[in-house]
This record gives sequence, C-alpha cells and structure tokens, in this order.
Amino acid sequence: MHGWLLLLLWALLPGAATGGSGRSYPHRALLDAEGKYWLGWGQRGSRLAVRLEVRTAGYVGFGFSPTGTMAAADIVVAGVAHGRPYLQDFFTNANKELKKDTQQDYHLEYAMENSTHTIIEFTRELHTCDINDKQITDSTVRVIWAYHQEDAGEAGPKYHDSNRGTKSLRLLNPEKTSVLSTALPYFDLVNQDVPIPNKGTTYWCQMFKIPVFQEKHHVIKVEPVIQRGHENMVHHILLYQCSSNFNDSVLDYGHECYHPNMPDAFLTCETVIFAWAIGGEGFSYPPHVGLSLGTPLDPHYVLLEVHYDNPTHKKGLIDSSGLRLFHTMDIRKYDAGVIEAGLWVSLFHTIPPGMPEFRSEGHCTLECLEEALEAEKPSGIHVFAVLLHAHLAGRGIRLRHFRKGEEMESLAYDDDFDFNFQEFQYLKEEQAILPGDNLITECRYNTKDRVGMTWGGLSTRNEMCLSYLLYYPRINLTRCASIPDIMEQLQFIGVKEIYRPVTKKSQWL
Repeated sequence: MHGWLLLLLWALLPGAATGGSGRSYPHRALLDAEGKYWLGWGQRGSRLAVRLEVRTAGYVGFGFSPTGTMAAADIVVAGVAHGRPYLQDFFTNANKELKKDTQQDYHLEYAMENSTHTIIEFTRELHTCDINDKQITDSTVRVIWAYHQEDAGEAGPKYHDSNRGTKSLRLLNPEKTSVLSTALPYFDLVNQDVPIPNKGTTYWCQMFKIPVFQEKHHVIKVEPVIQRGHENMVHHILLYQCSSNFNDSVLDYGHECYHPNMPDAFLTCETVIFAWAIGGEGFSYPPHVGLSLGTPLDPHYVLLEVHYDNPTHKKGLIDSSGLRLFHTMDIRKYDAGVIEAGLWVSLFHTIPPGMPEFRSEGHCTLECLEEALEAEKPSGIHVFAVLLHAHLAGRGIRLRHFRKGEEMESLAYDDDFDFNFQEFQYLKEEQAILPGDNLITECRYNTKDRVGMTWGGLSTRNEMCLSYLLYYPRINLTRCASIPDIMEQLQFIGVKEIYRPVTKKSQWL
C-alpha cells in the first residue's frame, strides 16, 4: 500500500482531526498574531519532531533562517492536494531565490486536511550534513513560517504575501517536566491596565510586595500570564529583587524603565531572580530546589520589568500581563540562588562603531569565587540553569568554565543571540562550581550600523555582557563581575597621555 494512502487512512481514524496522529509534541507556540499558525515540537533522540497546525487548505511553509528573513534559509513546504500529502525540502540563497534541495532531509510522518485546517507532522535530524540545512543546536533558532490558500504546484509554492513571519525559539531547551499538584497555591505579579505608548518599544516597570508568609515557602514553578491577544506584544519579562527598606507607597505607581524620571526606588532592584521571554514556556525548578520566600533573607519587594513591542505604533493599547508564582510549604532540600557574572555595567565597557564583530569578556575570578565558597560551601555549588544577557548589538554569548587553569565544557552558550528572546537555559546536567574555578562571560557584538561609540549602561542602545546562574545551595554571593581597565581602554582608542587634574588651588586665587 502506498505511503500516502496509509497517511490518509490514518487521518480518517476517529479523533484524528482534533487529536492528530496521537504522537506527543510537548512544546507548543503560536507563531502569528491571529491564532492561525501553531507550532508543536519535541526532540526524539537525534531528531527534531515538528507539528504544524495552520488555518488553510493550501500549503504551509516552515523553516530556519540565520536572520529571520528568507535569505539563506532552510525551508520545508507541505500540504495535502487532491487527497495526496506532499512535503518537499527547499533552501534559499542570499538573494532569497527558492530552490529544491537535492538532499531531502525532512520526512513526512502525518498529514491531514479538513475544511478549515491543514496539519503536517515531520521529523529531521538535528545535524543532517547538508550544507543547505541549518544545524539545530542549543542556541536560539529563528524559525520562519508562511502559508497560502492554494497548494504548491509543479512550479513550486506561490508567493505567500503577508501570510508570513518569524519567531525566535530555543528548540532544545524544553521545560523540565515534573508532576505538580493541580491545587498548588500561587500568587500573581501582574500589571494592571498599563497604557502602552504608540511607539515601537516600551519598557514598563512596576514594584510589587511579596505576600507575607508566616513560615518558609518554596516557589517551584513560574508561568507567564499574558493578556489574551497580546502574545506577540509582550516580548520579555524580568523580575528583580529590590531593597527591603521601603514602605508600601512605592507600590502605588508604575513607570517607564530607564527613564530620567524613573523613581529612585527602582534603582535598588538589581538582582534578577527570574526571566521569561517571548516563545518561552513556564519554568519549573528541579525537584530538589526551590526559590525561598518567607525568611529575612528572601525578597520582600520585587520589580517587574515588561518589554512591550508595538512595531505598528497602535494607539489605545492597555495591558495586564505578568508572572504567576506557584509555591509550596513542602520545603525542598535546597534554596536556589542567583549569581550575576560577567562585566560590571559601566561606561568603562566600550565597543567601537563600525565593527562587524567585537568581543568583550567579563571575569568571575578565582579569588572572588574562592572567598565566597571557602567561607560557606567548600564542597561547591551546583548550577542548573543559566540566563545569558546582552542588548541590541549582541550576537552571541558564551559562559566559559575553568578549573585550575584548564577550560572545561561551557556552562551555556547562544551563538545566535536575539535580544527579543531571552530565557533561562536548563543545563543538560548540573555542573559544580568549586573553589579554584573561575568563569568568563564572553560576548560577541556587531556595531556595523553605528557611527558612535557604544557604552555599557542600562539603555537598550547601551550594552551589557552578563550571565545569570541559577544554582544551589544559596550562598552570600549575588554578583561576581569585573570591570575593564580604563587605562587599557584609553590606549585602545588612541589616547597617548593623560593630564592629571590640578588638585591645589591656584596661587592667583
């Protein structure tokens, strides 16, 4: 029996239209703003399994792109035409010309079409050894999508017009699954009716007070709470721990972040304790670890930073999005901690203009780690997740790990960093940090489109080079960063001599 006929018979089985092939796709993301294009995926050994569910009776296109455009992309086109499923492997060159790949590496697993939707399931190897295919790694992947109301013909697919888009995902960084009680208590840190300005980018900050617990609790899962219809507008959310020396009046108002008139209280909120980004899923702590609440050392006030993306400058938008924290009195063995490593945020961090590639690095030194670990945990701490952070010029980040001068496997990396997609990466295996270790956060930047110097700072046009390590057990170390030597920086940009300022009063005064 022909393979296509088997697929169609499978599609006619009861429940196939709503339940699909019955295969498991544990991860799911909406790719368009209208709810017409859903992506499901999961890793199966050395292969990536993909499910596309699209509101069309024509073809569906899906692919991987180095920049999020059609240029130099790896693309698959599939559908069901006249009762027959089809799937073809294409690629594009730098001029966005679509060509059929001589090595067909995408394998159709299931296809179905009804009056409203087309569902396609396929697999491919993570590494195909095909120069026209993009390797799937732990780095951020820019997926591209398209669809048309007509099927692809002998001449290939028709132009998709506006039915296309791109989204950044980390396909090999799934949520650690664990069985949680459906009745688990939670509290929300959610904005209330934030007016989103009619401009491309807005960062909105709001302080919250953590609920008062009479005894210790552990947060064991955090989920995004995104207002319906705003899934493509809320780009990322950061949660910072703030100073405890406030009264509740700081909770009365939100404000644009990084604004000259931003409340001073916001400046005390420097330590990231959680991060979520567009395309990301909820975050579950490992079964033996939790974020502690209710003790004097735990956060009492937090700052929620939400990045809104409004590229079409829509007016009158109101948003109420944030985070949901699930907690338990069933205390876990270890308290989670966060270490900020990398380059101290300062003007001394300089990146020249016009550079297609420039590298900066920040050091968490052997001396810093040794002092903290020897005092509290000589046996070491265990890292289980990492968030890598830079701004708009960032192109790649790597957290390098050294032990007694020998480089070990990198703790985390992202060779295709996207500022609009940042989330904690789970380590495949927990890694120990011991006395005698040191860490280097290495960042790669591109400033080809800039005519002036890029300085370190809080603004998105400034830069950062940071990594946030989630680890246990918590010790008294929140930051382990370095600052560039200012004399070396000045020599690099051509300063020959520095005249020291006069420190004595002039004799003529």
